[in-house]
Amino acid sequence: MKITLNGENRVLDGPQPLRGLLESLGLGGKPVVVEQNHAALLPRELETAIVNEGDVIEVVQITAGG
Repeated sequence: MKITLNGENRVLDGPQPLRGLLESLGLGGKPVVVEQNHAALLPRELETAIVNEGDVIEVVQITAGG
C-alpha cells in the first residue's frame, strides 16, 4: 500500500499500527507530534491509530534546545 510520509511517497506491506511505523523510523518512545490526513493526533491516539492506504502522515520529533 502507498502512503505519504513527511512529503515522500512510501510503500508499506499493508495497514499497520501507527506506533509500529514510528518504531520502524526509530521514533518509538520518543516525543513526537503526528498528523494523520491533516488532523493532529493526541498522544493517546498514537497507540490506537492505524495507517491505511493513501494516508498522509507528518511526523515531527520534539527536541529540547537552548
